Amino acid sequence: MRLKLLAVAVSVVFSAGCAQMAQSPGGEAKPATPAAAAPKFTQWKNIVDYAYVKPHASLPRERSAGALVIDSRPTARRYDEGHIPVSISIPDSSFDKMANLLPADKNRELIFYCGGFECELSHSSAFKAEKLGYKNIKVYAAGEPDWTAKGEILSVSTVFIKKLIDQKANVVLIDSRPERPFAAGTIPGAINISDSKFAQMVDKLPKDKATPLIFFCGGLVCDLSEKSAKKAKALGYTNVRKYTEGYPDWVAKYGAKPAAAAPAAAPAAAAAPAAAPAKAGAVDIQPGKEKGSISVASFERILKEAPAQILIVDVRSPAEFKLGSFPGAINIPVAEVEDKFATIPRNKPVVFTCATGARSGEAYDTTNFLDNKFNAYFLDANVKFADGKYAITGR
Repeated sequence: MRLKLLAVAVSVVFSAGCAQMAQSPGGEAKPATPAAAAPKFTQWKNIVDYAYVKPHASLPRERSAGALVIDSRPTARRYDEGHIPVSISIPDSSFDKMANLLPADKNRELIFYCGGFECELSHSSAFKAEKLGYKNIKVYAAGEPDWTAKGEILSVSTVFIKKLIDQKANVVLIDSRPERPFAAGTIPGAINISDSKFAQMVDKLPKDKATPLIFFCGGLVCDLSEKSAKKAKALGYTNVRKYTEGYPDWVAKYGAKPAAAAPAAAPAAAAAPAAAPAKAGAVDIQPGKEKGSISVASFERILKEAPAQILIVDVRSPAEFKLGSFPGAINIPVAEVEDKFATIPRNKPVVFTCATGARSGEAYDTTNFLDNKFNAYFLDANVKFADGKYAITGR
């Protein structure tokens, strides 16, 4: 459903600075601007480039780990309507008042950026952070204009999304999560185009390719919106943004809303009977709250006592899987589950897993639709992997 009435232009402001960067082997760079174009302010000593910043601003990731990317531009006028994904807003003009947003660990890496080579805000903030005792500070001098010029898609803030909704702006909000979590709740006015079914649902996109599109999903640990936004851009849509904080941040700030607030097609799984959780052989699988799910307690008990009696299929991306998964798990990305359905072994119960329960639920829905007697379940929980260990939090 398109939000109508007032059109809001989400534009990118490009800096006039076009200075070249002298590359170093470590991915860092220092400005090599002509003397006439050199900024008239004191620059920070440690300058980094796009290649250095990219890994720190790519999803999925946890903001609490790795470098903290900081936008030094004004919040309402710049950050809210378009910033580098994962970055937080600490305007240089409000640095002292907002310094509490900086990490407690003074050794943690900080990367400041603003509006390009002629913008001094990020450099100013870097010096202020140094005075506070931070020891690992860098500045992405090329900033937001360079990020955009490299073909990257900017992210908008939760406050900006709320503003668009309140103003009934001419923008399409697109929930890239699977149909199951969308049906449980979404941002008012959003439509559902699951990333794994993007090609089949592309007709939901507006015909006018200049229409503003904003994709979102399950927060910083979810890269579905990033993938969908790139697909839309490849189709020729010219005004594409992401809302990387996603539905979790919306709920935290404005509360949950029923999916009925955004009319959309019913979940595909509703068209086919669901396989009821049951005991399979010697494996005692206890159902979770959601139909087709396995309870966290049951899953953890089986992992501890009889892991060989179930097949865990991790439906996250190969990159996520590489960073860690459950012992013995195999990887079939959710978008490939339908095509590879026939290759999944049938000799033991299958448990689909992901990071939040969204993609695993979609994998269950897909296999259940293909064969409602397929002995499968999904883990409806938040899962984090680190240092060879995992932590499961029930939903």
